[in-house]
Amino acid sequence: MERLTLRDVPGLRVGHATDAESVTGCTVVLATDGAMAGVDVRGAAPGTRETDLLRPGSLVDRIHAVCLAGGSAFGLAAADGVMRWLAERGVGFATEGGPVPIVPAAILFDLGIGRADVRPSPEDGYAACSAAEAATDALEGSVGAGTGATVAKLAGPAAIRKGGIGMAGRRLDDGRVLAAMAVCNALGSIVGRDGRIIAGSRHVPARTDAPGHLEHTTLAVIGTDSDLDRSQCRRLAQLGHDALARSISPVHTMFDGDTVFALSTGSGVAMDPGDFMGLGVLAVEVLSEAIERSVLTASSLGGVPAVGPAD
Repeated sequence: MERLTLRDVPGLRVGHATDAESVTGCTVVLATDGAMAGVDVRGAAPGTRETDLLRPGSLVDRIHAVCLAGGSAFGLAAADGVMRWLAERGVGFATEGGPVPIVPAAILFDLGIGRADVRPSPEDGYAACSAAEAATDALEGSVGAGTGATVAKLAGPAAIRKGGIGMAGRRLDDGRVLAAMAVCNALGSIVGRDGRIIAGSRHVPARTDAPGHLEHTTLAVIGTDSDLDRSQCRRLAQLGHDALARSISPVHTMFDGDTVFALSTGSGVAMDPGDFMGLGVLAVEVLSEAIERSVLTASSLGGVPAVGPAD
């Protein structure tokens, strides 16, 4: 089968800034020509920026990048560097004062591994954009926003394994591409597409006393060059959470800030509802595979062992 990633979606580029020594980083998905976008934020501990702008009916209809970062709320600063990189190239929403790049962002908590005093900065966001432009860095594993990701914390300290970034994609019958990227830092266990436990346990304790901060999160970006309007992008993001529910147990907890973005680099015209339903079903399959790969491609880091390897 053809191996596709988010980088194969026309109009999208992906790059990482990775600090393996401090065990943190950030990831940028560039859409310099603009992309229709939607988002669905679940769980009770989200950390986001510019997500309200993606609601249907808002003034701005296209975004120019998505920034995902470690560092908890501190990591949202990485989006400043993404904005600077785009502004230097004249990319953004047109205003009398010049273009204003629209960069939604979301973060995960990785301060319990590596150095808690080092977090993704505007410089890291800028560097991730440059890496996306070069398109030469590794796409999956313990890189970018997934550098400090860990999973299966609810099953106890001995079960904790490295998370990371995974990608998957499919080419549609009309030649267009649907792909997804997952950054898995889940509290829950990871369940493979075949139903086996990849990391963690099927047993969920009635009460958890897991060490450290119980702050987690899985972030995802679904991308396609199929024609979608903003409402359909939002619905695609909502459907993406079906993949999280299928692959992570439990998910959307009080300690997770699970967030899914959906991007379309198409015309912005709404897709036929029947065709869209098929696209949504496929998106769940693709994102489920990306979540699985986010754990299987991860490397041991910061004293946390990896599951690997991926097939």
